[in-house]
Amino acid sequence: MANLDPREWLLTNGLGSFASGTVSDVRTRTYHGWLFAATSPPSGRTLLLSHLEASLEVSKGVVALGTNIWGSGEIKPTGYELLRSFDINPVPKWIWGEDNWQLSRQLLMPYGWEGSRENRVTPLHLSHRILIHYRYDGVEKAILKLRLLICDRDFHHQQKAAGLQFSQLLGQQQVCLQAIASGNFGKPWYLRWTQGKYQADAFWYWNYILPEETRRGLSDYEDLYSPGYLTVTLQPGDTVTLEARLGFPDPQQSLLVPESFTEAVEAEQERLCQIFGCSKTANRDWGLLRSKKAGEQKEKDNLILPVSSQSLIWQHLLKASDQFIVYRADIAGPTLIAGYHWFNDRGRDALIALPGLALVTQRYELAKGLLQTFGRYCRHGLIPNNFPDVDSEPYYNSIDAALWWIETLGLYLEATQDWEFLTEQFPVVQQIHKAFVGGTRYNIQVDATDGLVGWYARGVALTWMDAVVNGQPVTPRHGKPVEINALWYSALCWMSQWAKRLSQMPVDDAARLAKQAQRYEQQAQQVKVSLQKFWNPMLGYLYDTIEPDDRRNSQIRPNAVLALSLYHCGFSQQQGHQVLDLATYRLLTPYGLRSLDLIDPEYVGKYIGMPHDRDRAYHQGTVWSWLIGPFTRAWQRFYPKEPLPFSWQPLLDHFLANACLGSISEIFDGDPPHTPRGAIAQAWSVAEVMRHIHEF
Repeated sequence: MANLDPREWLLTNGLGSFASGTVSDVRTRTYHGWLFAATSPPSGRTLLLSHLEASLEVSKGVVALGTNIWGSGEIKPTGYELLRSFDINPVPKWIWGEDNWQLSRQLLMPYGWEGSRENRVTPLHLSHRILIHYRYDGVEKAILKLRLLICDRDFHHQQKAAGLQFSQLLGQQQVCLQAIASGNFGKPWYLRWTQGKYQADAFWYWNYILPEETRRGLSDYEDLYSPGYLTVTLQPGDTVTLEARLGFPDPQQSLLVPESFTEAVEAEQERLCQIFGCSKTANRDWGLLRSKKAGEQKEKDNLILPVSSQSLIWQHLLKASDQFIVYRADIAGPTLIAGYHWFNDRGRDALIALPGLALVTQRYELAKGLLQTFGRYCRHGLIPNNFPDVDSEPYYNSIDAALWWIETLGLYLEATQDWEFLTEQFPVVQQIHKAFVGGTRYNIQVDATDGLVGWYARGVALTWMDAVVNGQPVTPRHGKPVEINALWYSALCWMSQWAKRLSQMPVDDAARLAKQAQRYEQQAQQVKVSLQKFWNPMLGYLYDTIEPDDRRNSQIRPNAVLALSLYHCGFSQQQGHQVLDLATYRLLTPYGLRSLDLIDPEYVGKYIGMPHDRDRAYHQGTVWSWLIGPFTRAWQRFYPKEPLPFSWQPLLDHFLANACLGSISEIFDGDPPHTPRGAIAQAWSVAEVMRHIHEF
């Protein structure tokens, strides 16, 4: 497997559906497949079409173009050996070939909903589909055989053949497919094509191995069903286009035509250009990457890395950012996927990512819609951190999501001066303040003696360091965490400003708002004084947590940097210098900040092993790329005339040419070479780079 290129690609459709795979065209994850349809957007993601296994018959014989890894460890067939190139621009494209023939394949997942994605409106139409386009070039005619490999499974689990059947109904240039298990019908979908002859030929392929799942200590094999195959006779220059789509075929739908793929690519480019105001030429240049013939050693000069062009990198980032903005059906409005492949929308992640994805890009209506979405879900002064997959209540297991909501609302208002929106949302602000002061779930409450926020529930993890193993938080941090209280201070400053502004507007309760502004200001000053409890003069750093028994946790974590990066900061210039100097030495890497000091006895340098091992390492040294943003903002506040103590180039190289091409991984190993881990595309990782793109 050493010659297989494991780098990944990702396509999304704005509904939570996605397609993903590798450059070598081999499936290595449970999350690799061509049509994961979000049947309850953005949830209910179900794999329907795994892939099409291609073979080409030319005069010399039949050439198998697929690549599979089997339970025995055997790789068969070895189509990757004929893979001449791979491009990600403007859509994933593979080219296989020999001296006298060449076959290309392109994939496109069209945008899935119409209507304004920025506002909360009912879309006119939802569609989950993928287009597959083949082109043949050669000196003689050839016969292309495409065998369907299909599924009906949740995106977290593998498919097993036992007890599962599929029905198929053949129509004109299309076949409709549906799973049947224990008398229950699965999701209907259909495949249609522009030319060719379909032959029903049903049987199972057993024991595909998924090596990435093996490495992660998870279930690692599955069975795929093939209902039949399509045969297409191709003259040089001929093409065939296929479409897989969720649902039953529409009798009124026109036949798929050869121009369908090109038109869909142009429509997607136009859509992105309308959102971001870019030119079509720039749009076509997005995502440049090329690999040599698979199996050969990859050299640096094989990659086209346009890192010298800031505008081109910006175009790449814009395209990456759009993949996380999705439609949530139950509210008929926008939300934000935290990451691919396995995350749903999450409150904390969305609110941290929002400034980069929506404010920097001036997508203010989108920002407003996202703030409304999360504000609408405020209960007991808390904003939900996790939204369930289907038909269930959100999880309010976060102390900081509500505070991030206030911080992000402040950034939105500073950018837009949208004071009518403040009037609309200020009751949510007041609800959060009242709940924190009076007490809410998990014994979250302001300490009346010092004004700091604490929480005192065991067995849960409520900050962003929220890994839990066997029911026990790895980094519990209950008590008074430093970044939570820095957020609380910034929130009180925002509240004082807003109440004062609202009191000067023509409102009925102006006098009450003026008094509230004074009270918020007094609370903010009390908290600013009390924040000095976090100062560790011996270390020149901030204590990470003041524990319930008033002990101080002196571990060096990036939460101190977070505390320095907020819009309102309660720490002195000297303290900022000392914190950043130590964080630079102990936490900073080319890809973000370590979650724990590398010389701490609890430090874990590699995010590997079984799931419980990885969970224990998640915040014990693992590098989080999103933290590069807070570090940058803190540095610019306290060292405004000094250059940043790191280069952006490694992170940009990762973005353009490593892991998931055109996106940024969730985490990296704390130890060099800082191997990317976790989700292959993470919203706040991309967003924080976008906030500072113009400083590269």
